[in-house]
Formats: sequence, structure tokens, C-alpha cells
Amino acid sequence: MDLIPHSTMRSCSSLHSVQPKPRLSGLTQITHSLYLSNAVASHNQSLLQASGVTCMISVMPEVISSTFPGTEYINIPIVDSPSSQLTEYFDMVADKIHLVGKLHGRTLLHCIAGVSRSATLCLAYLMKYCHMSLLEAHAWLRACRPIIRPNNGFWKQLIEYEDRLFGKTSIKMVMSPLGVIPDIYEETTRGMIPC
Repeated sequence: MDLIPHSTMRSCSSLHSVQPKPRLSGLTQITHSLYLSNAVASHNQSLLQASGVTCMISVMPEVISSTFPGTEYINIPIVDSPSSQLTEYFDMVADKIHLVGKLHGRTLLHCIAGVSRSATLCLAYLMKYCHMSLLEAHAWLRACRPIIRPNNGFWKQLIEYEDRLFGKTSIKMVMSPLGVIPDIYEETTRGMIPC
């Protein structure tokens, strides 16, 4: 597991005051007011109520069929493809998560697996409102939910967003035996042979 610098943990008032608890299923708590999950967990009313979820943002082309009283629903109709443009939703989703938290609500952000699309939007939120670099945000999110892995197109969009927010980038795309990848994955791909 990646180590999270103490300065990073304190840069957002809504982050846990303790180290994250890694989760692969159910709802993964990212900050005090933000959860990340897959589509299956998003249909579990008792889980949502126990976590205090008041807003659900679904990042899938399909519209959620089951809704629960007292929960606001937002659908972002994006497929998990490197060519999908998720950038246009970064600010809107981050602003909504922030507003829900200010109103003492909690947001659940999910896609089919809770790995790429919803993780990308979580990273954008952590950069914008927790003032984390993309590298720090990825380390935090991965400590909470180790299976996250945005697709390469989303990585490129996140890198551009980080540059727009902070005027610099902490991650870059590099060539590997598997093609162009974020440099944080470079070491794990060394020696791999593409099929």
C-alpha cells in the first residue's frame, strides 16, 4: 500500500483523521462526505441509508432504475473508453460533491465496477477541493480502494486538469512495453511482453 504523507491527509478538511481502510466491495469511504462503489452496491438501500448517502452520481450510460426516497440522483452518461470525454464533468461533479458535503450530506459516486470512471471523478474532486496533486490524490484513493485504475484516456484528462488547476503536473504519460501509460505504472510493466 502507498504511504500517504501527513501533509496530504490534512489538506482537505473532509478527509478521515485516520488512515483509510482499504475496501474492494461495498461502499468505500473516501472522505467524510464521499463514497465510491460499483453499481451493485449502489442498489443496496440499507447500505446507502447506513452510510447517510443523500446524493448518488452514476457514471454510466444506463440510467439507474431503482431510486430511494431522500436521495438525489445525477446520471453522467459516459462509457469506459479512452476516447470518452469525462473532463467536461470534472468541475460540475467536484462542485456538487463539495456542496452536498457543506450541506451535511454524503455523495456516492459509482460506475459499473468503481474502478475507472467514478475513480477518475474522485481524483478530480480530491485535486480541486482537497488541493492534492494528482499523485497524492491517486495515492489516497488507492489506499482507500486498491482496485482503482482509470483508463489511459482518463489519465491524460486528469493530467491536463491538474496542470490547469496548479500550473504543473505530478504524473506524466510515458512509453512502456504495453504502450503509453501513466509513469506511476511504469515499474509494474517493466519486463512485460505485449500479447
